[in-house]
Amino acid sequence: MTVRIVTDSACDLPEEIERSLNIEIVPLTVRFGDQEYVDRGELGVAEFWERIGKSKQIPTTAAPAPGAFEAAYRKVIAEGATGIVVICLTSKLSATMSSAELAARSITEVPIEIVDSKSASVGEGLAAMAAARHAASGADTAAVAEAARSLADRTRILGGLDTLEYLRKGGRVGAAKALFGELLSVKPCISIRDGEVAEAGKVRTHSKVVAWLLEEFSKIENPEYVMVFHSMAPDAAEFLAQVKALAPDMEIETGIMGPIVGTHIGPRAIGMGWVEAK
Repeated sequence: MTVRIVTDSACDLPEEIERSLNIEIVPLTVRFGDQEYVDRGELGVAEFWERIGKSKQIPTTAAPAPGAFEAAYRKVIAEGATGIVVICLTSKLSATMSSAELAARSITEVPIEIVDSKSASVGEGLAAMAAARHAASGADTAAVAEAARSLADRTRILGGLDTLEYLRKGGRVGAAKALFGELLSVKPCISIRDGEVAEAGKVRTHSKVVAWLLEEFSKIENPEYVMVFHSMAPDAAEFLAQVKALAPDMEIETGIMGPIVGTHIGPRAIGMGWVEAK
């Protein structure tokens, strides 16, 4: 039995992990004004952040069409998949999961399980990575999906933003709140759990963001998986080293936030995702 994992480009997994685990990626689209790009295909992560730095315009994003998922399903079936587990960007923030479900109705050759990651960025990526490893162990489609759902229920993301401006322009916070935050030089801290984005605190400097993240992570006992993420934060390597010092026996990867989540978060954000022990 060969179960393949399909996920979307909001997962922010490093490409080497995607390749090594044979994860199929369905891209979302990014629009700068009247120009539309396929995430990762026509617009890479480095180019996206370069454009953000030069443009006053905040891009928008769109979920994949059902046809994009159907094409991915048929591709992995042609490559020998006998079952497919699809890990999707949280349904509370995107229509991506709806597209995946619609596309699955067109496939009768193999079983397909759709899993809501209840997360985004590396939280979604952790679910996809863990599911792929479970599939590689020989588990069947239902077992892989069950494991992914369990993991999604235990995944948490914490992050510190450099500015509220991107959340404001994306309609996530009001203009007055964003302006107040900028005037006070506040660095907003957020959490994502069960698909919900929530304010987790406020600090005044980036260094205090890092200190807060490390303090919160130090409280977690025996996490199953951990991944650091950033949106071109200059101290990302140093932060990774500090996280590894708190969990020296764990394999901890770094994901660079791509256009899909980065559009709302903005540059110089930093954070981490982990899966709590059962």
